[in-house]
Order: sequence, then C-alpha cells, then structure tokens
Amino acid sequence: MKLYLKFKLWFDRLLSKSMWLQLFVLLVFLGIIYLIALGIILAWYKRDFALQSNQHLNGNMWLLPFYLLVDSNALNNFYINNEISFGLLAIFTITFLLGAFVFNGAIISVITNSIGLRVERHRNGHIHYLRSGHYIILGYDDIVPSIIHSIFERNPKADILLMSARDVDYIREHLMRIFDQKQMSRIIINYGHRTSVDYHAGIHLESAKQVYIAGDRSHPAHDAVNVKCVDNICNYLEQPQIHAHPERIICVFEDIDTYAAFKTSEIFSRVRNLGMDFVPYNYYTGWAKQVFVRRSHKDLNHPYKPVDYRAVYGEGIKPEDPKYVHLVFIGTTNLAVAFAMEAANVLHFPNFGRDQQLRTRITFIDINADCGRKQFVTRNRHFFEVQSHYYTDLSDGSADKEKHRIPPSVFNADNGYSTSDSDFLDIQFEFVKGDVFSQDVQELIRHWACDTAHQYLSIFLALNDQRSNFVFGMNMPDEVYYNEIPVFMHQDRSDNFVTNLRNADVKIAENPKCNTYSTVADGQLHQRVQGGRYANIFPFGMNDTAYSADENSLAQAKLINYLYCTAYNEPFRFLTIAELEAIPTAEIERESNKLWRALGVADRWSNLYSAYSISVKLATLRAMRGLKLSDTTRDADRIEEREVKELARVEHNRWNVEKLLMGYRKPRPYEDKYVAANAPYADQLSRNKKRFIHHDLRPYDELDSIAALDVEFSRYIPWIVRTAKAIIDSKPLS
Repeated sequence: MKLYLKFKLWFDRLLSKSMWLQLFVLLVFLGIIYLIALGIILAWYKRDFALQSNQHLNGNMWLLPFYLLVDSNALNNFYINNEISFGLLAIFTITFLLGAFVFNGAIISVITNSIGLRVERHRNGHIHYLRSGHYIILGYDDIVPSIIHSIFERNPKADILLMSARDVDYIREHLMRIFDQKQMSRIIINYGHRTSVDYHAGIHLESAKQVYIAGDRSHPAHDAVNVKCVDNICNYLEQPQIHAHPERIICVFEDIDTYAAFKTSEIFSRVRNLGMDFVPYNYYTGWAKQVFVRRSHKDLNHPYKPVDYRAVYGEGIKPEDPKYVHLVFIGTTNLAVAFAMEAANVLHFPNFGRDQQLRTRITFIDINADCGRKQFVTRNRHFFEVQSHYYTDLSDGSADKEKHRIPPSVFNADNGYSTSDSDFLDIQFEFVKGDVFSQDVQELIRHWACDTAHQYLSIFLALNDQRSNFVFGMNMPDEVYYNEIPVFMHQDRSDNFVTNLRNADVKIAENPKCNTYSTVADGQLHQRVQGGRYANIFPFGMNDTAYSADENSLAQAKLINYLYCTAYNEPFRFLTIAELEAIPTAEIERESNKLWRALGVADRWSNLYSAYSISVKLATLRAMRGLKLSDTTRDADRIEEREVKELARVEHNRWNVEKLLMGYRKPRPYEDKYVAANAPYADQLSRNKKRFIHHDLRPYDELDSIAALDVEFSRYIPWIVRTAKAIIDSKPLS
C-alpha cells in the first residue's frame, strides 16, 4: 500500500511540473493502447481470412490499429459481411471507441489544460521571459514602486523583472494602482527567493543591466538577508562559465547602523572585483538627501510635477549673515537621527568663519531624550571627543530646567588640552527631554519661532506614529505659522492630504482680502503678504516615493575623485580648466569610472559627501552674488578669489564633520604629526590614516600646505557641475 501511495505522489508531481511532461505521459498512454490493439488484431489476423483479404488494409497491418484509433469514420470504410466474425467486429469497435475517447477527449483535454497551466504559471510568476539588458528587482515592499519609477524616468522603454516570494497577484494589483497599462506591460513579475542561487540562472542575472536588492523592510532580518543575497549573487557570477555581470548592484539597508558600517568597510570588495559598482541605499538617508540636497520629491500620482521643499537656510547664507541654521527634530527615532547625520554632513556656511557662535544647531526633543542622547553620542563618539553638546530636562517634575553644556569627552581642560583642541566644529547638537505637547516644550518652540533675527528655524516631525506627527503639525504655537517657519511632517503613506492642505493655504496669498498679516512695532504698522496657516507644512518620508536615484551627485563624486587622482603634486594643483576641456567628455567619464572602481569604500563616501554639499555651496555663491536661491544662471561662472577663500574654509569645516561622523578620530598628541616633538616622524604618523586616525582634523587656520586641496577644489566647482551635467545628458535612453 505504501508503495502505491508513493507511486501516486511521484506521478502527481510529475504531471504538475510542466506541459511537456503531461504530453509525454499522454504519448506513453497512447503507445500502450496501440500495442494492445495491435497485439489483439495480429492474433485475429492469423485466423481470420476476411481480415487478411480486406482491401482497406492495403497489406499494412501495422497501420490498422492506428487507423481505427484516429479515424472517426473507420468502421464505415470496412465492408462488414457474414465472413467477418462477431469477435473481429467487437475488436474493431472497442479499438474505435478507445480512439474516440482518447484522441477526441484526452488530447483536447491535455492541450486545454496545458494552455490553462501556462496561463496559471504566467500569473503566478513561474515563467521567465527577459534574457538581457533588463533591470532586476529582488524582493518587494513599499519602496519598490519608487525604484521602478526611477528606472522608467531614466529609460521609459526599460524592461523590468521583479522577483519576490510574495503573492504575485498582490504585487500586480498594487503596481496597477500606480503605473499605467503601457508601463505594466514592461514589468514582469516572477516568483522566487532572492537568496536562492537556483533562481539566478532563470532570470538571467548575469546579463541584466542593474540589480536592485530591495527585500522586505518589515522583516526583522532584512539587512542580513540582503547581505546574504549579495554574497549569493557574487557566488553565481564567479562561476567559470559566467562571463558577464550587471553594471551595478543597489542594495537597500533598513538599519542606519548597518548602513553606516558599510561606509568604511570593504565587506563587498567581491562586487568591485567583479567589475560592478556597489551602491548601498538607506530609506532614511535617502529621504534626507531629497530634503537637504535635491530639495524636492516626485509624487507618483503626478510624476512630472515635483514637490519642492523650502531650503532650511533661507535664501542662502553669506559670510556676513548674522543668522545660523537651526533644525529641531521632534523625536529621536531612526528617521530623526539619519536626517540629523545627513544635515551635519552638508549644512556648512561661511558666516561661521566670522563668528564662531553661528554654528548649525541640531536639536532633538523627546520624552526619552536622555536615552537617545546616550545612543547618539555612542554612535558618534569621535565627534563628541572634540565637540561639546547641550542637554536640557523639561520633563514634568524636573527641578533643573536649565540648559547644560556637556564638554568634549576627551579633548577637554580636565584632560590637559587647550581650548583650541576642541569646539572647532561648525555643527552643534542639543538634546531636550520633554513631552512635545507639554507647556514648557511648547514655550521653547514658540521662543525659537519668534527669534527670526538670529536663526533660520525648521521643525521636523519625525515620530514613528504618523498620527502624532499630524496632530502636532496641525496644532503648533501660532508663532510658527505666523512667522512662516517651515515644518516637515513625516507621513508613512500618501502625502496627498498634507500637500493639498498646503496648496490651498498657499493660494490665500493671492487673495487681497485675506493675504495680509499686520503687526505694530514702535508705534508703526508693519504688513506683509503671506499664505494661510498651513502654507509651510511639507510632507516627507512616504514609503512609495522613498527611492531617489541621485545620478547627478554620483557623477559629481566621480569627477571630484578624478580631479584628485590626476592632480600635480609639487606644488599641488589640478589640471587646468583648459587642459580638462581639451579632453573629450566621454574619455573623462570612462577614466573617472575606472578610477572610481579602484577606490576604497571610505574614500568613495568622502567624495559623495563632498558632492552632496555642492548644492549648499552654490546657494552660498548665489547669496554672495546677490542672486535669488532659484537663480542658477551663474552656477557655471568662474569663482572669484574672494569666493574661493570663503568656500575653502567651508569645505574644510565640512570635511572635519564628515570624517568624525564616518568614524575617523582626532589624533592624540603622541599620534599627531603637527606636534613639534614628532616632526621627524611625520611621514610615519601620516600613515595612521589607514587606522582611521587623521591628523588634519583641526581648525582650518592650523593646517599646513594641505589647505591647498580645499582651495583648489573650491575653484573647480563650476567645472564639476558643468561636466556632470554633460555626462548625464549624453547618456542615451537604452
């Protein structure tokens, strides 16, 4: 009995595998019937004279069974008389009936079932169509639609293969709400597990153009599974019979600590050795770049009408500007922390050189700010070794509500260091413990909103609970709305409600009856035109628009690296503009890509952050030139020496923060090449950079000849902007 059940299981599995196996089983069945019929007829053939002499056989006994099985009119073609026995007639009839059932029933049924099976396999994603030049997305979650949109934005005719272990009908239904029928026809959804090498050959991974590893961010082991997926892809591509590979692997990481670790680790050197670019992507930092660098995002419902964000630095900051940038984050969530880190990397301004008090200030407000502060300081310990920060307890029941300065953990007076060894950074962090709905916190926010003469204030509602963000965003102190403070509100899903609310209040400025805000100061009436209460509330963090491919910044980063790699050393200078312009853009692009692939991970990120800061530097240049923030007409103009001097100082201040947040640390005196006692060993001490100890982490005025790098880089910003645009514009849509 067990053997019979095992045979049934084997037979059912065999039939369910493919259409060809079904046809094969049918042919075997027909062959058996044919042999049985042939055997019986041959037995009668020897004893029946009428059968031997029948004219319809034409002497070919082997075709008689087949003839009876196939031809529905076979019996009529035989002359039936008394010479043919009843047994022979019965054999013919049975054979004919078998043929009627088998050929007119079974074959049609198998063909119909095979067509149905193929349709079902297509709908369930078990058939592979794309062979080469396609884009592959492994895994599915809410970030995938924005990945698909970014691909179509660069290449409207792209073929996209999406492989996921989730229900195919669910994915298709979700995508059909976002993409039109023409776009859906270019999206193939396959079922499969992204970590299984068995699926890689079927989707022709080696001949894909790019591979996106999305995964499912709701899964607790998301990052670990994605790392395993990258390893398995490398294992597959390293096989000797594989001779091609994708251009780039983009891997999504959920945890900001995992993401930060990959900025200095060579864990994915195998990807580089295969000749591919590896691009890690994090949902939180990706959104931070949209807010701080690109200052826009695209709604998938209106993809050709981007939503613009207000700049957190007003119309740009000049060296003589008396105001500092102040970012207030409600919450110490991963989103708030990631935004703060990206802001610290890019928001640097020239007025800090004139007044050391004009630092970019980043404030966290949270009921658990004491715990959040400890985690943040631990994550960025080398930053807080040299920079003080501030803590205020405004929680209910706190007897001490004063603002306290917490000195640097290492470079402080108690450890024998001078004041020049610390607090030279232009970024300052502050932590406020308290309920955001409490009176003390509300009053603090109101006070900041009124201080428009000294700060560019922006408020980020970054709590995990979307409803709390919305409730607080709609009910902030009145001064926030009256003084047009930009408020950025985290929304998990659609931004439609907040965007429509803002657009409606923006239009109020067009109505002369209700667009004027009036105040009285010093006995005089002051009036200004402004929008409604919610005209400056901006949504961010929507899952379905999370991914944004910043090809422009990547191209700029590669060009920055190209400039440093091709520079003259003694004295240090880049190739002249004339020399660079004599080189074809295509050749510069090829060489910059080659140099980029040879670059270490930490140096890649250094160039990327330098590129991210260019948009802020351009805003500074426009302000210094008396232009509006939106005026890009002079971005490609030559930078004057006065402007170069200011930007060089800004660049070094930015570089200090970047290196400390990336994990580098300021050297102790016994490690520092600038210390006179160690001058004979300067070269040996300089090699400590490999140990993430950098001797140039110091104020700009204390640098030696290395300051020429910042000066030289600042001069070439227009060339970088110009050339990156030319490279992107020259790429065909293929």
